[in-house]
Amino acid sequence: MIQKIDHLGIAVHSLDEAIGYYEQALGLVCKGQEEVPSQKVRIAFFTVGEVRFELLEPTSADSPVAGFLEKKGEGLHHVAFETDDIGAQLQQASRAGCRLLNETPIEGAGGKLVAFLHPKSTHGVLTEFCSQGNRKS
Repeated sequence: MIQKIDHLGIAVHSLDEAIGYYEQALGLVCKGQEEVPSQKVRIAFFTVGEVRFELLEPTSADSPVAGFLEKKGEGLHHVAFETDDIGAQLQQASRAGCRLLNETPIEGAGGKLVAFLHPKSTHGVLTEFCSQGNRKS
């Protein structure tokens, strides 16, 4: 069952430039950075109240985020929902006709398990399910 919106993902060309904007123009503080090899991205984390968002910079030209930037430019990349059972959530979405980008969860940022639904089957929004993995963050 979906518990809450876990985070929003924002695709950027340069973490350094984007972090500067969020810190200098908005007064926010970057809470950390991490590289996620499975998604070929570097991520910077911010929190506003109970909402967390991630800035995503591709580390490779064949990264899904690089493809997004090439097609759409910088901006909202995905919405992530926290679930208590990511496998059951994937099955429910599949039964409802959603196209799964990940048939089984993969390791995401912070050691979480993540899986994505294709935006063509989710009304244009790349949708991520995430749940706590085995690694402590």
